[in-house]
Amino acid sequence: MVTRSASASYDGLGKDGKGKITTQSGVLSDSQYGFNTRFEDGAGTNPEELIAAAHAGCFTMALAFALAGAGHSQGNLKTDAKVTLDKDGDGFTITRSALTLTGHVEGIDQAEFERIANEAKAGCPVSKVLTCEITLATTFG
Repeated sequence: MVTRSASASYDGLGKDGKGKITTQSGVLSDSQYGFNTRFEDGAGTNPEELIAAAHAGCFTMALAFALAGAGHSQGNLKTDAKVTLDKDGDGFTITRSALTLTGHVEGIDQAEFERIANEAKAGCPVSKVLTCEITLATTFG
């Protein structure tokens, strides 16, 4: 079993507050976040960006392993993820994670690539934890 951790703090309240996020690995260390990084163009990160990064990374790795498991050894994959945060009554809800995959794998046709990619989308641990709509668009070639 693997357990990873992160921590967040928030000084002040509401729009005037400022937060910091730190990850166990140290990749993020007191990285700033707050209202301006979430809803405007402020410098720093935000939860949706971090979920998008986690989903893109998890799906791409799951697909790479699935392709290797199907006997493929050469190729490259690039996934972009766009996570949508929509207004929901008085609050907000993450409603969608849209994955866009570009890949080239030697010795596979487009239909097989898309089949394996969709299986990886369904099986990736981050996809499993998200309850929003998850879409996948592929570019093969």
